[in-house]
Amino acid sequence: MTDPRPFPLEPVPIHVPDAVLDDLRARLALTRPPLDEGNEDWSYGVPASYLGDLVAYWRDGYDWRRAEAALNAYDHHRVEVDGVPVHFLRRAGRGPRPVPLILTHGWPWTFWHWAKVIDPLADPAAYGGDPADAFDVIVPSLPGFGFPGPLTGFPDVNFWKVSDLWHTLMTETLGYAKYAAGGCDIGGVVTSQLGHKYADELYGIHIGSGLPLDFFSGPRAWDFARNRPLTDDQPADVRARVAELDRRSATKPRWQTYSWSSIACTSSRSYATRSRARVGVVRSVRG
Repeated sequence: MTDPRPFPLEPVPIHVPDAVLDDLRARLALTRPPLDEGNEDWSYGVPASYLGDLVAYWRDGYDWRRAEAALNAYDHHRVEVDGVPVHFLRRAGRGPRPVPLILTHGWPWTFWHWAKVIDPLADPAAYGGDPADAFDVIVPSLPGFGFPGPLTGFPDVNFWKVSDLWHTLMTETLGYAKYAAGGCDIGGVVTSQLGHKYADELYGIHIGSGLPLDFFSGPRAWDFARNRPLTDDQPADVRARVAELDRRSATKPRWQTYSWSSIACTSSRSYATRSRARVGVVRSVRG
């Protein structure tokens, strides 16, 4: 399966500068909620009171340095693949011949979505399994998702372009002759494409949520019913879930008002700052 050899890249620990964290706390402190009348029962979406508690937690309670330390319990790597910056986590397999495995997360999650399965997959013996079942686990961030930063120079990014990047990462950058792949949500589509296009170079794929490869095509690609009536032969739980998701998008718009309210607040502060600067009154305004 894989030959024992040194890993070709040096790890780069995650470290977010204090200035970035300070800026985030300042932005959270400047959050301006919209008027939220008649929404105590969540009729219109997230109530302002609930969101206020959540914002306060992210501003004052969440300990990023603690989370950062948990992330850095694993090796992180950054590399350019076909000119695209790629971040991935690696957990070396502990077994006689670990199988290379790439796991792809979905939207709007991050690579950390896989946190609970990384160790059991890499070191099954530590969890009562057979070390012969070990995987060399690679968990990349979808391009532009968090690390290594905003994506530039990769126009029209889509799932089949990401699958090509992943294949190049695994075979050319990391040197695996053959590997396995798993994914869910959008990561499931990326993984499906890997199995579709590179079948001879994969041991197999595992899909956590099955979506057809043309799911994101068409004028209503976001519609789980794909612009078709729900049929009677669909299981009742599937029909109910599809209807609930579409109904949520159509009837609970309050989440959008929080975004627009904060955008408007930020824009007005920026305009006011520029205006005052023109008349010589300089004030530091963040937002």
